[in-house]
Amino acid sequence: MSYGYNLPMNELILMVDDEPKMVKLARDYLEKGGFRVVSAGDGGTAVAIARRDKPDLIVLDLNLPGMDGLDVCRTIRRDSDVPIIMLTARVEETDRLIGLELGADDYIVKPFSPRELVARVRAVLRRVRGGLVQPGILRAGDLEIDLSGHRVSRGAETLHLTPIEFNLLALLAEHPGQTFSRERLLEKLHGFAHDGYDRSIDAHIKNLRRKLEPNPAEPIYILTVYGIGYQFRDRE
Repeated sequence: MSYGYNLPMNELILMVDDEPKMVKLARDYLEKGGFRVVSAGDGGTAVAIARRDKPDLIVLDLNLPGMDGLDVCRTIRRDSDVPIIMLTARVEETDRLIGLELGADDYIVKPFSPRELVARVRAVLRRVRGGLVQPGILRAGDLEIDLSGHRVSRGAETLHLTPIEFNLLALLAEHPGQTFSRERLLEKLHGFAHDGYDRSIDAHIKNLRRKLEPNPAEPIYILTVYGIGYQFRDRE
């Protein structure tokens, strides 16, 4: 059975969920999409597998027994920038924002279509491969953004960004002075509608400013255009 995907797949996906039926359904569809899949039913096992097997992407349920998904995300982000898609049945916006601020790249609300899961995994991995940027180096003040190498430095310091943070920065930096609405940024980053959840962009911008800006409370690189969105501006 074909799902219309035309890029070669062999990436390893770590599926973390304590519902065996959900794991089996997700595994079936992901494997039909060309992925390899390992799974974990609790947070501690997920962290151990992530460190041992180094998956290309993690699908992470927030509501886990013992060590919950937010703690798993926080732990993994200490030493890895592996893409993370959160799964959540929670309706509170706060949970999603916390997850995004901890470094998750995307989220899906349960119940979800397994086809949507495969599409989201594909989209995130495409962003990791650099589908949004072209080779080259952008400089702004003491920032250097290596688009082909997916590296960012500020002076002599190398900055560690998640894939979605890098692509968001690259998109803004390639269009200095141009204001992007949250909706437009979501469309450019994800390539499809994102349930109108534009505040996820705010969380990623907050993370970027914390890493890039000398003083995140007074940003000089990523500026807010109130009532509209964000723009990148060289301080020089």
